Parts: sequence; C-alpha cells; structure tokens
Amino acid sequence: MLIGGELVEAIDGAWIESINPADETVIGRVPRGSAADAARAVEAANAAFPAWAAISVAERATAMRAFAARISDLAEEFLRIEVLDTGNTVRPMRHDVKYSVDSLDYYAGLGYELKGETIPASTSGLHLTLREPYGAVVRITPFNHPLMFAVSRTAAALAAGNTVIVKPSETSPLSTALLAEVARETLPPGVFNIVTGLGGEAGDALVRHPGIRRIAFTGSVPTGMAIQRAAAEVSVKRVSLELGGKNPFIAFPDCDPDEIAQAAVRGMNFTWQGQSCGSTSRLLVHESLHDAVVDRVAALVDAIRVGDPMSEDTDMGPINSAGQYRRVMSMIQMAKDDGARLVSGGARPAGSDFTRGYWVRPTVFAGVEPNARIAQQEVFGPVLSVIRWRTVEEAIAIANSTEFGLTAAIWTHDIDRALSTARQVQSGHVWINDVSAHYPAVPFGGYRNSGVGNEESIEELFSYTLTKAINISLRG
Repeated sequence: MLIGGELVEAIDGAWIESINPADETVIGRVPRGSAADAARAVEAANAAFPAWAAISVAERATAMRAFAARISDLAEEFLRIEVLDTGNTVRPMRHDVKYSVDSLDYYAGLGYELKGETIPASTSGLHLTLREPYGAVVRITPFNHPLMFAVSRTAAALAAGNTVIVKPSETSPLSTALLAEVARETLPPGVFNIVTGLGGEAGDALVRHPGIRRIAFTGSVPTGMAIQRAAAEVSVKRVSLELGGKNPFIAFPDCDPDEIAQAAVRGMNFTWQGQSCGSTSRLLVHESLHDAVVDRVAALVDAIRVGDPMSEDTDMGPINSAGQYRRVMSMIQMAKDDGARLVSGGARPAGSDFTRGYWVRPTVFAGVEPNARIAQQEVFGPVLSVIRWRTVEEAIAIANSTEFGLTAAIWTHDIDRALSTARQVQSGHVWINDVSAHYPAVPFGGYRNSGVGNEESIEELFSYTLTKAINISLRG
C-alpha cells in the first residue's frame, strides 16, 4: 500500500491473493488493510493537505502531468497487469491506460476554472465567493476498470487541491499496487494514498472515518446505499455515487435491422464481458423489426471469439471473479425459469481451454417480458435481453420501468422523435444513433438508483470544492 509516501504492508501482516480469472491461478497479492491501516492513510492524507492546497494551480498541474507521464511510460506493464487481473481483453484495455493519462491532463488544465463569483447583494459592500478543497477525500473503485477509475476519477480531486485515498476492489487490485509505485515517484508524500483490502474492512473504515468529508464510489447499488448509511452514522459527508444500470436501447421501425444489431452488440460491451454499468442490456425493438434484429444479433454474438484475453484475436475474456461468475450463471438460469427464450450462449464454452476459469458464452434472450427479473435486475455480465414493443408510449414506459436511470440509446432517423424520446427517458446520459461513447467535458451520471453526481466534466471538479462566501462592508 502507499501511505504517506511510503510503500507499506498491512499492520497485522495479512495479505489478499489475486486470482487470474482465465485459469484461477494466483498471480499476485496485496496487503489486506485493516481499520488501523485506513486510519493511518487518513492521517497521512490530512497531514499532506495544507501544503498541497497552498501551492498554485500551475504547480499542481505540473505534478499531475508528471504523474501522467510516468503512467504513460509504464503503459505496457499496466496493460498486462490489468488484463491478467480483470479478464478484460487486451485491445480495448489500451484505451483505459490512455484515458487515465488524458484525464490527468484534462483536469490539470481545468484548474483555473475554480473561480468564485461576485454578487451585487448590497450597495454598501462587496460580496464574493471562493472555491476551497475539502481536504482528504476517498475514492472507492470497482473491479472492471481498476487503473482507469483510480486515476481518472481522482484527477478532479487532485486539481481542486484535495489529497486522495484510493481503495481498489479486492478482486482486481494489482494495477493499483503498481500505481502506488508511480505516485510515490511523482507526487508529494501523502497527496496520493492507496489502501488495499476488503470492502467491509478497510473500505468501511475509510467511509466511517471522521477525518473524511468527501467520498466517491463506483459500483453496485446495494454497496452504494451501504456507504451512504455508514457515512451518515458518523458525520455529514458529501457522497457521490456512480452505480448500476439496466439501460434501454430503443430501436424505432425506420432503422436498418443490420445497423441496429451491430450497435446493440457494441453497446453491450462484450469486450468487457458486459461488465460495464453503461451497457445497453435491454434491447427494445419495434415489433416490425423484432425478428430480423434478433436473428442478426444472434449471428453476431455467436461469432464473438471467447478466449485468452491477452490475445489480440480475442473478443471476450472471462468473468472477473468466482462470485461474479456465480451471479451471472444464476441469472441466466433465472431467465430460463421465467420463460425467456435462449437465443445464443448461456453456457461455458466447449474445449480444454475453458475447463478452469470463469467462462461463459455471450448470451442473448428473446421473448423477455418487461417486468421479468432478467429485464429488471442488473446482471453486470454478458447477457442481453430483447423486448418487443408496439407503440412509442409503450417503449418509453418499458424504458423507465426499472429502478435504474444511467444510460439510454435511441435509434431513429426522425430527429423530432429522437429528441422527444430523449426528453422522456429517465436516464442521465443518452445517445442518439450511438452507443457507449464518452466525450471529453460531457458529464456522466445517473438518475434514481443509478447514482448521484456527475463525473467526466467540470461538474466533477466543482464537486470536490466547498463554497465560501465573504462579505466586505465598505466604509468609504
């Protein structure tokens, strides 16, 4: 772990083994941090905060860009560790390393936008506001993109003058451990800290610590709600959450079935085994296109090459962990039990390469009822549900029928219909005739149980600041 600029073991000497999900071999280990380790990380981050907050925007930007440059130098090492530890395939994971570097550069350049305001509140005074950092902040990251979330989702906090403590997922912690070495080389001691361990131990201790007033989490709805409860039991804290999704892809009858099928497969993020909160896992197809689209989707999914995630020829790797694999398989069985029609996949791939590891073929169900469990619950795996609709009102009602509201995709050549539907769909991030794309400076966040707060934009930078009002009485 990285605490106060030093690479340290857990106080009690405990460790967590990290498993390669492709073959279930042990490929590394990280310290199993305890509440005591969390406490010393908070102490180190708070001790480093005054000096980090006191330097200029330009000096912080220089340090952040040095951090980014060193990550870029080690891009291939980060890439190899990420692929082995997560099961994600090598081709799209190159983007994760680049995005991490680009995010540091983006927020380093955005620091001068931390402006206050002057307010004409009276004729006899000057009334102004300042933006000030919180202090030590905590970022808890998920297993699907550990490096990207550890870096890109802390860049705004660093640029605003906060110090950071990162707690990675215990099932994919190895790239964050390498990140500890890079941060130690390039950032002042205590500015960037990493505590590895279990969520219910080190993570819970960080959330509850009275020395932390700002927490950010990416992960599941139940864990996000638990973090809110735990934080509120101790003190008033600002908590931002980027949680799950059961995201609708609405295909209108004026679209080409081939184009819809290709976009639907792309939007499911099978290259990450569907383990992406923004995946459009509910494909809502007008009845006039339904059968043609299902046939085409099945053919495309059957052609996905499942195998060694380190191979450039592989399209999809294994599920991240044993626990997540059990969840995916149980939900596939649940869909069958509820009467959905299995169109593709749904089982372990054949062959000696797949006897060990957490493997499942990419899966498609048709004949899914809108209120079925597979249409309401997030799988966070490679499972696509196809739902038939007749009227626009029905499609919108189905799209809004879950507890989630993260992303949505709308496909039509009618711009009036597209914009009208976008206004009515209760999702925080909507694509029209596109899927999965993230754009610089465009906010990303969800409605309802998909979370609170926006990331990837200036809004994220502002969220790591407090507003101070200063009122000056003029005596002249």
